[in-house]
Amino acid sequence: MTAFWLNTIIALVLGYGLGSIPFGLLLTKAAGGGDIRSIGSGNIGATNVLRTGRKGLAALTLVLDLLKGFAAVWIANHFLPGGELAAAAGAFFGHLYPVWLKFKGGKGVATYAGIIFGLFWQGGVVYAITWIGALLIFRISSVGGLLAALMAPIAAAYFDRYDLVPLLCACTLIIFWKHQSNIRNLVNGAEPKIGKSKD
Repeated sequence: MTAFWLNTIIALVLGYGLGSIPFGLLLTKAAGGGDIRSIGSGNIGATNVLRTGRKGLAALTLVLDLLKGFAAVWIANHFLPGGELAAAAGAFFGHLYPVWLKFKGGKGVATYAGIIFGLFWQGGVVYAITWIGALLIFRISSVGGLLAALMAPIAAAYFDRYDLVPLLCACTLIIFWKHQSNIRNLVNGAEPKIGKSKD
């Protein structure tokens, strides 16, 4: 086995391990908030943590979910040359389908931001500006996440990172697939704004 393939396999496993850490669930339980999966959308991400009324906990969840994606790519970039894309994919799928939670994880928006910052910081900036800007304008979490995800492969192409486009296109499509119920709610005008109790 060549060094490239060995690094790729290790990076994929490492990325999955980091990505599968359910920070939203762990933090909420540690703070005495019970099982986050039993409220709201049942999701383990920051938006659902916000439904507990603990803004600080939600913010910390978002930051940690972002950082685990970034850390996976950063480690691969420095210690597993050639394994960056595998680490990114592993972290993304680890968050969405963590083995510890019977493969029922989050929707991936924050972790996606983290892997993009790790792969090319310019794309991370575009992602963050789109995400935050849409949240400020529409006050709907899913709109911010979906628009940011849509911009990811576009930013990669704009900055001549065509090597990243296939992975980012795949991740963006999966983000949209994971947000099917949110998209239906948006079409029906039933998607709540930030701070409301329903998903």
